[in-house]
Amino acid sequence: MAAARAGDRRALEVLVEANYDRVYALCRRMLGHDADALDATQDALLAAVRSLRRFDGRAAFGTWLYRIAVNTCLDELRRRRRRPVTGLDDTFGAGSPTLWVVGATEDASVGGARARAAEAADPAEIASARVDVDVALRSLQVEFRVAVVLRDMCDLSYEEIASVLDVPVGTVRSRIARGRAAIADRMSVLGESRTGPAGNHGEDTDVKTRSAPSTNRTEQRR
Repeated sequence: MAAARAGDRRALEVLVEANYDRVYALCRRMLGHDADALDATQDALLAAVRSLRRFDGRAAFGTWLYRIAVNTCLDELRRRRRRPVTGLDDTFGAGSPTLWVVGATEDASVGGARARAAEAADPAEIASARVDVDVALRSLQVEFRVAVVLRDMCDLSYEEIASVLDVPVGTVRSRIARGRAAIADRMSVLGESRTGPAGNHGEDTDVKTRSAPSTNRTEQRR
């Protein structure tokens, strides 16, 4: 950091490379679109480089950088309101950063969600979950979306998020709780839209399984 601020170009490159992935991951989940996220990441890092000499160290560098990235994403979202709305980007490949889905409870942990995701063996199911999370996040009000992303994907503490957003810690907790609850509701709706009401698919399968022996016995009596 000191070398980069002093004008060492190689140190600056190392600093940018070391933080690129997490800035992109934040932008990707805030914007829900790969191309926009790439543009926002470049804009945020360029803004950080230009402002590096003014970084006073009162906040952690990561917190300062996230603040720049969040503001860049908010600027992009404001520009979108003045443009025709486009559909979700359909390029959700394995390389896309993943927000690990959590429930609506305050004690949901990123680690636990990762462990559950790691147990999923079906790539199609994982891809569907990623798309669902993008749709659910896009349905949130922006202030809830950014709070949830910073907590559950960037793994920032409540105090760090409060510093990034310049709001009280209590406001951060409220936004995260409400955002998680809204995501859980939205994910439930999206899941039912693919499989039908919960439990119906299983009941249909059971009925078919039970009916087969009965048919066989009828044919044997005939």
